[in-house]
Amino acid sequence: MTDASPSGPQPGQPFPDFALPDAAGQTHRLSDYAGRYVVLYVYPKDDTPGCTKEACDFRDNALLRSHGAAILGLSADDAASHAQFAEKYSLPFALLSDVGAAFLRQIGSYGTKNMYGKVTEGIKRQTFLIGPDGQLVKSWLAVKVDGHADHVAAAIEKDRAARGTA
Repeated sequence: MTDASPSGPQPGQPFPDFALPDAAGQTHRLSDYAGRYVVLYVYPKDDTPGCTKEACDFRDNALLRSHGAAILGLSADDAASHAQFAEKYSLPFALLSDVGAAFLRQIGSYGTKNMYGKVTEGIKRQTFLIGPDGQLVKSWLAVKVDGHADHVAAAIEKDRAARGTA
């Protein structure tokens, strides 16, 4: 699914600002990245197979780097967990903590999910592409990890062309 959920941010609208700490305790705000594309990818848990593959795919995507996109991972894991995960896999981008999941709920990334027929509450694997103007360009609300970083890079290229900045 690539549309925004009715309860979450909508394409063409400003993405909600946030103030969330990274593994070192530094606070990151969306406004810190004004003028750049921001890839905010939401993932369930540090150092699990799918989340590791996703993080490493974002780390290794040369096209995202060439576009100068800021990549930010977001989960409810704490700073210590993020620090270990980032160090273990040499992740060059910030992993943000939302321990109480307040922001995750605000953007529709926490709630009921169905995995292999089992309904649970938790973090949904989603990605939000935010434009240099702070508006949501595109969202992926049911991410399949394989090839996802390439899809995000292609969406940046498409948006840059639409803006005439390609």
